[in-house]
Amino acid sequence: MTRKDATVGDTAPTGLASTEARRRLALDGPNDLPRGDHRTGLRILVDVVKEPMLALLLASGAIYAVLGETTDAVVLTGFACLSVVITLVQELRSERVLEALRDLSSPRALVIRDGARQRIAGREVVRGDLIVLAEGDRVPADARLLSAQDLQADESLLTGEAVAVRKVAVAGAGAGAGAEAGAEAGLPGGDDLPLVFSGTLVVRGKGMAEVTATGATTEIGKIGTTLVKVRAEPPRLYAQTRRVVVFLAVVGGLVSLLVGGLYVYFRGGWLDGLLAGIAIGMSMLPEEFPVVLAIFMAVGAWRLSKARVLTRRAAAIEALGAATVLCTDKTGTLTLNRMAIREVRLPDQSRLALDATTPPRPEFAEVIGTGLLASDPLPFDPMEQAFHDVPKAADPTAGLTLERTYGLRTDLLAMSQVWRRNGSVRDRAVATKGAPEAVAELCHLSSDDRAAMARAVDSMAAGGLRVLAVAGGTLSGGDLPECVQDLPLRFLGLVGLADPLRPSIAQAVAECRRAGIRVKMITGDYPVTATAIAREAGLDGRNPLTGKELDSLDDAALRQRLTEGDIFARIMPEQKLRIVNALKAANEVVAMTGDGVNDAPALKSAHIGIAMGGRGTDVAREASALVLLEDDFGSIVRAVRLGRRIYDNLRKAVSFVFAVHLPIAGLAILPLLFGFPIILGPIHIAFLEMVIDPVCTLVFEAEDEEDDIMDRPPRHPDERLFSPGLVTWSITQGVVALVAVIGMLVYGAHKAMPEDELRALVFFTLVITIIALILVNRSFSSSLGAALGRPKPALLIVLAGVGGILATVVQWPVAQGIFRFGPLHADDILLTAGAGMAVLLVLELLKGLWRRSRPTFASSQPQAR
Repeated sequence: MTRKDATVGDTAPTGLASTEARRRLALDGPNDLPRGDHRTGLRILVDVVKEPMLALLLASGAIYAVLGETTDAVVLTGFACLSVVITLVQELRSERVLEALRDLSSPRALVIRDGARQRIAGREVVRGDLIVLAEGDRVPADARLLSAQDLQADESLLTGEAVAVRKVAVAGAGAGAGAEAGAEAGLPGGDDLPLVFSGTLVVRGKGMAEVTATGATTEIGKIGTTLVKVRAEPPRLYAQTRRVVVFLAVVGGLVSLLVGGLYVYFRGGWLDGLLAGIAIGMSMLPEEFPVVLAIFMAVGAWRLSKARVLTRRAAAIEALGAATVLCTDKTGTLTLNRMAIREVRLPDQSRLALDATTPPRPEFAEVIGTGLLASDPLPFDPMEQAFHDVPKAADPTAGLTLERTYGLRTDLLAMSQVWRRNGSVRDRAVATKGAPEAVAELCHLSSDDRAAMARAVDSMAAGGLRVLAVAGGTLSGGDLPECVQDLPLRFLGLVGLADPLRPSIAQAVAECRRAGIRVKMITGDYPVTATAIAREAGLDGRNPLTGKELDSLDDAALRQRLTEGDIFARIMPEQKLRIVNALKAANEVVAMTGDGVNDAPALKSAHIGIAMGGRGTDVAREASALVLLEDDFGSIVRAVRLGRRIYDNLRKAVSFVFAVHLPIAGLAILPLLFGFPIILGPIHIAFLEMVIDPVCTLVFEAEDEEDDIMDRPPRHPDERLFSPGLVTWSITQGVVALVAVIGMLVYGAHKAMPEDELRALVFFTLVITIIALILVNRSFSSSLGAALGRPKPALLIVLAGVGGILATVVQWPVAQGIFRFGPLHADDILLTAGAGMAVLLVLELLKGLWRRSRPTFASSQPQAR
């Protein structure tokens, strides 16, 4: 492209030729951001199917099918397929939602090609294109400005700063090598730079720019490409469960061989020995664990989605309950990312704090009304929008027509507008707003008045406010002056603006504190502003650490400094990542929230990366583990609450699985060793699995949260799901249940009951004790009465189904023949019910004693500080 092509002077720009644009598009590729870990449906399915735990589950079902245990094989395969379907549907839904949110990645662009303006897709913009920018446009690529008329851009997605920055045209606008040199003139966030950046928003003015970088080479793209180097946290529960499954499978196989050998040795009969070995193997094979984990994670993600939180990585669900630190961005996360007028000061130092509903008093309303007259009637600039948002008794523009605008200049940071009164040619109103020093100059204030203004400005700035001065006047006559300095202006007062806090922030921060989660604010804003917002949000606001100070600290000093404050100001993207990594090195479980591209590396490195889905960038969403579909900070607290509930219920299911297999295994082994009739065969184990599987996957998953769920500290990050305390409690439950079942076996044998009746009596007792174990494990902390007082539909359905099937098996002759059961009498049923009630009462008593002796039994040991 020649110099003539790019200039915006006497000759109209022609831009690139279409053929050259196509050549550059083929050479550089489309103007897209890196897609990150976007997955197709086939890839998701492959990832789910090749999961080792699921493979073990399917292999177990296949083995049972080969052995002829069709019922158990169907149950196992059915649950495997169900977990695949649930996970696949959830993951596909997640990807569809993310795809719908990719609007910021490829905005439409107005370019000049072949001498004509054309509206094209943002992904088709190429290096060297001339782009035309106006208020409300999102910049499609990095570019240098060839012309700019009062141009301002919101670069908060890159810098974290909500206030728009001024833009100027590059001096001696030209093309060629000048474009590359101009691209290195500065970074996002500074005033009076001749550069605009991909993904930022034009909030004021218009201009023309020459594209210098597209796609991954833009500032937004460079941050995205660094995510490839950041390692996401692996799901620890899967590794723990895999080890336990392998261990128990090996033990179960060895015990099966031992039992089969002992049967042949003591009683003879290879066929019966093989069936006994198969029965004990089925009773000990831990197929429930992978089912429980897969379904809990999938249904947990579904429950989070109902709370408007999208789960992208299952590891985040397990980590939510262990989160100890929440690192949050300020702009757009704690705040609404829009400006609002918070305070007005008059020249006599009287002041008014504004709220969102009450119109200001007349003397203060004049200041705000004049500031509105100095603003664009249809503003994009958030500071100008703030003047329009203030409640007013009357419209200041009523009866007025805008006649002329004196725009901002680099040497005079103030904007003036002249309004003509309708029906009059000479009667005009003048309104000016801008930097206090500029307005003081236009109003020709005395040195004393300027000093008083400076003191007021400093006082307001110390409260985290951005300060504008407002002046007004009247003008009579014919022609308007060409120079803004010639307008008759009188200083009216100062207006303090701030990015308001989200309404739910203070409550959410307080709940995080109550739950033992420390909140740290990391922002690119200045320390004074950051401290004011932090204190309003309920943070301590002590010892703010700036990016410059952070760079002077080594890793050890940084870890120590992180314990001394909760505010980090003027922080660059790479420093956010360093803060997260330092917290992880200090054994903290880190949740990081953010919506800007500058948050993406830290989001991916954190244990729980939480992106804002409404306003957030696509890069941030792709890097995160959770996405808030509604940009509400309170959703984070709800996600933590749900995460703790999911983990608690998972531990209840694991405790039940451990406990229930002990009486089953004991009932398969002890009769062989002590000469009792063999009670359990493969068909009985298959029936029991039909009870156990839906209980541990559906009933416990649907349980309500514990009463103290947000009043306890986070669990220790190294706490294992299969902790010694949980395993001990499970064994205790299993032993009590086994004693009841074996006691019933001894009782029936002592009464010389026929073998089929004895089998029915003991099996019925076993099922009743399993129901007792269900009730005991519904809550770690609540009493039995409290647990029974909150019936869940899933529990009632399972219990009704079990009762109906059990009654059919005991009473229906065909079923009696299959299970080799004899008839049970009323006194037998009462006896089994009494045994189940005894197990329930004993375990409830032991649970209370255990809970008092081990206060952290219900929740994992909190992390030492």
